[in-house]
Formats: sequence, C-alpha cells, structure tokens
Amino acid sequence: MAVAKVDNFINGKWQTAPKTEWFESRNPANPDEVLGLFPQSTAEDVEAAVAAAASAFDGWRALGLVKRAESLLAVAKLMEADKESLAQVVAHEAGKQINEARADVIEAIHTAEYAFSYGHIGQYGKVLADEVPTKRCFEVSEPRGVVVAITPWNFPIALPFWLTGLSLVVGNCVILKPSEYTPLCGAKIAGYFEQAGVPAGVFQVLQGTGEAVGSRLVSHPRTQVVLFTGSYEVGRQIKMEVATHADKVCTIETGGKNAVLIMDDADLDMAVSASVLSAFKTAGQRCVTAGRLLVDERVADRFTDQFVSAAKRVTVGNPLDEHAFYGAMINEQGVEKGRRFNEMARREGFEILLDRNNEPPPTSKGYWLRPFVYRGRWRSDSVCLTEEAFSPHVAVVPVRGIEEAVRVYNDTKYGLSGAIITEDYRKAKYAEEHMKCGIFYWNLPCIGAGVRMPFGGVKQSGNLIPSAAGLLPVITHPKAITYNLDRTIVMAQGLKAEIK
Repeated sequence: MAVAKVDNFINGKWQTAPKTEWFESRNPANPDEVLGLFPQSTAEDVEAAVAAAASAFDGWRALGLVKRAESLLAVAKLMEADKESLAQVVAHEAGKQINEARADVIEAIHTAEYAFSYGHIGQYGKVLADEVPTKRCFEVSEPRGVVVAITPWNFPIALPFWLTGLSLVVGNCVILKPSEYTPLCGAKIAGYFEQAGVPAGVFQVLQGTGEAVGSRLVSHPRTQVVLFTGSYEVGRQIKMEVATHADKVCTIETGGKNAVLIMDDADLDMAVSASVLSAFKTAGQRCVTAGRLLVDERVADRFTDQFVSAAKRVTVGNPLDEHAFYGAMINEQGVEKGRRFNEMARREGFEILLDRNNEPPPTSKGYWLRPFVYRGRWRSDSVCLTEEAFSPHVAVVPVRGIEEAVRVYNDTKYGLSGAIITEDYRKAKYAEEHMKCGIFYWNLPCIGAGVRMPFGGVKQSGNLIPSAAGLLPVITHPKAITYNLDRTIVMAQGLKAEIK
C-alpha cells in the first residue's frame, strides 16, 4: 500500500521545497506500520515560513484581541468535533494508551478555549494613576512578532497549544516545529487552523529534526521568540544562541527528577495510587514523572509492599486497548535508555524489588518496557537516583521525617514537579515552602498540570520563565505610555520644566 506524503504547511498552503528528503513516521507499538512520509525541511522552507510569518504579522495584529481569540475558538470547535479520530492518531503515532491520548486532545481543546477566553475579555494592559491628575498612564502588552514553538512527542497535541494558543491570541505569528517522532499530529493541528480560516502565514508547521530545522528557526534573525520543551542540553544551546540576538527571548522546559513524598501520617491507599500514576503513566515518559518515592521510614515497609503489589498489576499493552494502563515507548532509543537505568540500579547496589521486563512483550516488534522498582537509602552520587530515566523506572527511598524528605527532594540538579501525601497541613506547608520546584501538589500525583496555571521549573528544569499560562512575559512586551492632557509640562519626581 502506498504511503501518503504530507507536506509542510507554509503560508496557508501545503507545500515543500523541491528535492526534499522525506522521513517516515511509524507506530511505536507496531514499527512495521508506516503512518506517513514527512519532509525534512530545508533552509528554503525555513526562509519561506519566516517570511510569511513576518509578512502576516501586521495584519494579524490589526485584527485586535477579540477577533484573534475567535480564531482559536473556531480551532477548538473543530478539534472537539474530531476528538476521537484525533485521539486515535495520537495513540498510533505516540504510543499513548487511548485514554491518555483522549486526555491529550481534551487538554489541547481546553488550552485553545483558555486562550480564547483570555482574548475575548479584551484586556491587554492596565491603567495606572499618576501624581498629576492631568496625566494618563498606561501599560499595554504588545506582541513580539514571530514565535518559534519546538515541541516534544509525548504530548503531541496538547503541548503545541500550550505554546501557541496565547502566542497567537496576543498577536504573534507562530511557526510550529513538532517532534520528528509525531509529525502526523503536527500536520493534523495545521489542518484545523486551515479549516478555521486563520490567515495565511499566521500559523505554520515545518517538519524535520531539531538539528536541521529547529536550529535554523532559533538562529534566524527575523524570529523574536523561541518556546522549547525537550532536553536540557538542547535548551542550553538555545539559550546561548538567543543571547547573541538583541531582539530575541526564549523559554525552555527541560525535564526533571521529580518525587512524591509519603509521610508517616499519609493515607497509604491514596499514596499508592498517586505514586503509581506519577511513576508509570505514559510509560514514565513525562517530564513530570516521579523517578523517586521518598517514604517516611515509619511506613516504608507497608507502603512498599502495597506499591509493589500495585505495580505488579499495571497492564502494559496495545495503546488502543481501553484497559491498558500504559502503552509503548516511543522508540528503540527510549527502550535502551530505560534498560541502562535499570542495569545501573543493579550496578549501584540497590535492592531490586520488581523487574517485570522478563515478561513477554505485548507485541513482538513494538517498543516496550515494564515497571522497574528498586529501593535504597539516598545517595547523591547515584546516577539512577539523580538523573532523568524517562521510563517506568522508580526508586523507593526511606527518609526520616519531612525535613530529610525535602532535603533529599532538593538534592538533584532539577526542580520541576513534586508532591506530598500527608494529612498534616503543617507538613504540606513546609514542603510547599522548601521544595525547590515550579509545580507542587498536596495529596495528588506529581503529574496533571492545569491549563490555567504556569508550567515550568527551577535549576536545570527550565530558565525560570514558565510556559502555558505563564507565557505572557515572554510572548509580549510591556510598553509604558504616558499622556499629558494639560497645556503645561509637569515632570515626575519634582523636576522643573522652566528654562531660566
């Protein structure tokens, strides 16, 4: 059967430069299944997209906040009507279990609706009082220009909307570079914008690798904003490149080594549920995945028995199986990395509580990893305890009380997400105030970000500018405006206007 070629979406048209190389998108649960062929975008494609975005900017900005917001609502309605079909695409291409795939789509819809709501209110600045009643002071938020959004494969529909929804509503034009592992999802998003009648050049999709396409977009002199989610190494390179440009800013979200803290007074049933969700959803392939469960030693044995028992029941299977807990790893490299971390736990001398990877895989050719659980005291020199595995690989670490739990939580180079399970408000408050993270939960898993909240971390989890609802400072520029309504000039701070 012939495999369809899917072009880039540039300047309102599906087009690709001549002599383009094409790459395949395959189903990670069944790598023999080719989902489509996609262009490895060239420098010519990048130039065409940037020129189109720059050309469309003034007209898009001139529409005004409310009209721009209506375009996002139109896109949300199209996705809503197509959400089951779109979820099937996510399950096939990203390997996400179908319920997770549906949640990915629903989150994208909610994010588009949130962006619409923000814009439809019509407020894009504030009025300030001045010491002189004949002056009017305003702060208005102006769009920066051309936004580059470079998104990962693990939330291939939701994350593009986290980065592009508000960017578009406030008046920027956006070029999306989706992951080369989920290009079909990126193309589907472009299709909704095309159907919604968004003006040409306002939203575009360029396919390809970060090295070939993303780097060109980041360094291009006519792009003003870079929004990135991915590895710290790539994020650091983006920061260094952006720093060489006078008129460019970025935000990066670059992973974590997150943890759930289980205190001695915790509801253990709740703690086990939160921990299973935090450690194993999406096969551990989330930047907010808990790689560590920090358990008060007074309940460590009871919690560990219950948690391991639950991990034995986690169903790994076909992403289209409604009853599977999680689906496939994204590729062979993800499987190999997870296996390396599992072996590292053995080499570092930890007690292996559960390794289900000798069980038969759901399919012979898919990319699969099963839950791996180990236990041991905290060691700052342990690679598997301090580095991100991005797989269903989790440690149970006994601790002595809340202060040690928080100290251990903070003892990594990351600071993205964390949770505490406790019935004691004081312990929860202590953790909230002392855990160095950007996202905190009490009596919840450390996954599950809301669309109306900022999403980002500290230390090597980001650059202190969160995405999602926290994007406004990077996608807009505040302009200070002062009007004089009198015929005389009165200066601030008592300065005199008279010339003698």
